[in-house]
Amino acid sequence: MALEGVYSGFNVFQYLTFRTILGVLTALGIALLVGPAVIQRLVEHQIGQQVRDDGPQSHLSKAGTPTMGGALILVAIAVATLLWSDLTNRYVWVVLLTTLAFGVIGGVDDYRKLALGNSKGLSARAKFFWQTVVALMAAVFLFSTAQSPLETSLIVPLFKDVVLPLGLLFIPLVWLVVVGSSNAVNLTDGLDGLAILPSVLVAGGLAVFAYATGHAVFADYLGIPFVAGAGEVVVFCGALIGAGLGFLWFNTYPAQVFMGDVGALALGAALGILAVVVRQELVLLIMGGVFVVETLSVMLQVASYKLTGRRIFRMAPLHHHFELKGWPEPRVIVRFWIITVVLVLVGLAMLKVR
Repeated sequence: MALEGVYSGFNVFQYLTFRTILGVLTALGIALLVGPAVIQRLVEHQIGQQVRDDGPQSHLSKAGTPTMGGALILVAIAVATLLWSDLTNRYVWVVLLTTLAFGVIGGVDDYRKLALGNSKGLSARAKFFWQTVVALMAAVFLFSTAQSPLETSLIVPLFKDVVLPLGLLFIPLVWLVVVGSSNAVNLTDGLDGLAILPSVLVAGGLAVFAYATGHAVFADYLGIPFVAGAGEVVVFCGALIGAGLGFLWFNTYPAQVFMGDVGALALGAALGILAVVVRQELVLLIMGGVFVVETLSVMLQVASYKLTGRRIFRMAPLHHHFELKGWPEPRVIVRFWIITVVLVLVGLAMLKVR
């Protein structure tokens, strides 16, 4: 017998918004309660941050700060999602498993570098290979289980009726979005709290899109594609928000713990696969503009140095450039946060401006 048959008050658990709130609070509570023990364990095992000698001098004091704290984020997300999501929903599983798989890839890299003393960690080729494998598995699953052409079409923001059927091109698009987003967040994770709050903000924006996309009436009113079942990933978004805020409690300047690749690669992949599920890959480029610019700064720096022997920025990624210009670290962090708030609001405006 269903619980609501015993007591009508249990009907509240049928509401997606209520379960999302529970997801936020559960993940936040886990992160805050377990965080100190995780940090202590990392200290005991001497799993600390390694700092580049050619970076800003202010970073030298960060050496030895506990790293791999991203594992705390993943545990909080997983527990909250499994507790409050509809586990018969295929989107919940593809989003959760993709996130955890990228976390494993990052975790292996972190463990080899920090615990085993292998400065190279997981080779770039091996890391890219496994990222590709996971992303392609997610892409093939979503393509093969799609129930309508809209689920594999590219939605262009601002234009109500511009929908580009992708066919098999959907698979490489998913690969590009998930792998690109994962590495973009990883590149951004260089200052205390710089990557985690923008990830939380973007997840919040995607949660709004997910709720509207999975609601037939709202989707029709807003002129966005209706994807049956996509709304359930709002609970996952809530779990990510709660876990991220809980982690920020310890990661804010001056950080007590860093997330490492285990957290950064996983969070980036989570944002990428969420954007794919709600069919808003192009909106992700807008809301995650800070991640995009950070990645472009690295690409431009490398290309310029190889072609001309000159560097465009004092140091890449971009946040280091501003540090070397004399900006205090907290100023760089907060300004990047403010920019992300604005970009997420611009992305959300795409819901109505069509």
